[in-house]
Amino acid sequence: MNSHLFNQDAPSRLDVTLPENIFADCNVAISQKILEKQQAIIQAIESVIALPFYQKRVLSYAPKTAHFEPKTKGVFFGYDFHLDENKNLQLIEINTNAGGALLNALKFSPKTALQFLEMFQQEWQLSHGDLALKTIAIVDELPREQYLYPEFVLFQDLFEKNGIHSLICAPQELHYQNEKLWFGNTPIDLVYNRLTDFALLESSQLALANAYLAQNVVITPHPRAHALYANKRNLTLLSNQAFLQSLEVEEKTQQILLGGIAPTILVEAKNAECLWSGRKQLFFKPAKGFGSKAAYRGDKLTKRVFEEILKGDYVAQKFVPPHTQDLNVLGETQTFKIDLRAYVYDANVQLSCARLYQGQTTNFRNVGGGFASLVVI
Repeated sequence: MNSHLFNQDAPSRLDVTLPENIFADCNVAISQKILEKQQAIIQAIESVIALPFYQKRVLSYAPKTAHFEPKTKGVFFGYDFHLDENKNLQLIEINTNAGGALLNALKFSPKTALQFLEMFQQEWQLSHGDLALKTIAIVDELPREQYLYPEFVLFQDLFEKNGIHSLICAPQELHYQNEKLWFGNTPIDLVYNRLTDFALLESSQLALANAYLAQNVVITPHPRAHALYANKRNLTLLSNQAFLQSLEVEEKTQQILLGGIAPTILVEAKNAECLWSGRKQLFFKPAKGFGSKAAYRGDKLTKRVFEEILKGDYVAQKFVPPHTQDLNVLGETQTFKIDLRAYVYDANVQLSCARLYQGQTTNFRNVGGGFASLVVI
């Protein structure tokens, strides 16, 4: 892998060994109206999440680390949508450490990379004002074995080229001492968190969690962001008209949410019979899951797996078939499903893209699939 991953004088250059199947060899056409609706759904969700009673409700089933409220907002929220056969936009989930943003920026929208840099600087300033940001650690378990490790290196290069020392490490390589988080002899100011233990509860993350809760390091995204946005149980509230009415959410916002979020309910023993009989129209997801792990389409579900789902912390979401696009792959026409992702910071969309895939859920295993740019029509 090259040490200089993008040229500062020509930021559109993507000079890196990319993961397999990361980019599709096509664009996806989309209307301006759909993008506007996407933003409207995001703004409506943000308006509800800001309400104290909503926060009290979702924090009631959140881990203790999420009860600490940092000054930062959290980087790289990923809002994922399906566009059904009737061109209705439906939110299917929210992620709080969505990967692929910088790869997409450098490939499709180079200037956005500088917005990402400004975003990290703003996160620091929210906590420390005009104090200089000196060091960022990009943290994940076994980072060099991660599919998106090349993106970690791109972030490191972006930070370094703009005067911020940066390193990539696993959480157990950090230690907390003298009111600072350290990597060896290097004090860490800010952690770009790529971990999927969103609550920082694993033993390997003890130093990270202690420094965060003592306000001696900035971590972004952080446990509270995941609790407020990304726990899939939250979608059972945001798509529930009675709950929204109990919050006195204005009628227009209610209609945006009820029309723009795939209806989602909690999986419980008391509704097991109804869920099983209606399973072919449902998608089952672990409430705290990520990356489509342990998620099941209802029409593929066996009774044995359904019994296991009932014992777990799951939600059932109305299945929204994604729209499709035919591509020529190695001389053969193949059909790919498409979802739409918006990378969001502080309620504003920074970058939108599509992901093309085959199979049950979004993945990067299909030749010809991957991220694709959107062409607005």
